[in-house]
Amino acid sequence: PKTESGEGKTPALGDHQARKLLDAPTTDTIKSKRDRAILSTLLFHALRREELCKLKVRDFQHARKGVPHLKVSRKGGKTRYVPLHPASNALIHEYLDAAGHGTDEHGALFRPVRNNSTGTMDGAITADGVYKLVRGYSAALGFEIGAHALRATAATNALDHQADIAKVQEWLG
Repeated sequence: PKTESGEGKTPALGDHQARKLLDAPTTDTIKSKRDRAILSTLLFHALRREELCKLKVRDFQHARKGVPHLKVSRKGGKTRYVPLHPASNALIHEYLDAAGHGTDEHGALFRPVRNNSTGTMDGAITADGVYKLVRGYSAALGFEIGAHALRATAATNALDHQADIAKVQEWLG
């Protein structure tokens, strides 16, 4: 791409777009509760799709010095601990209460709400499912983006709020 053309760069959402995206799942179903929790987790924690899909219920139950953390399995078998944003924490609790699998510590945190091929819903949502989820809600709002744009948004917002660049790099893994 040409220098400074913006081509090949992942777009970051503005605050108003991020808020609209978080508010997009409007119904009070298990699916909408799950979708709000997923969108919040992606927006506030800068996770990759695969990292989100690998989360287990137990990975959401960590605390360091009294602060809730997510235990994230990264590329290359590495692990990082990310402070859990209070809004995401509340949305994940709400989803787990509605879905009923909050006590299954070894089970996937985010699960499909329907499975046409096998009929079981014990496995994790797929990375493709996360992409389609983000794409669907963003397209309905008039700005069609992929899930990686939420990672870029989280990093951009951290830097815009005077976070140390070295800490942001560490946080992103």
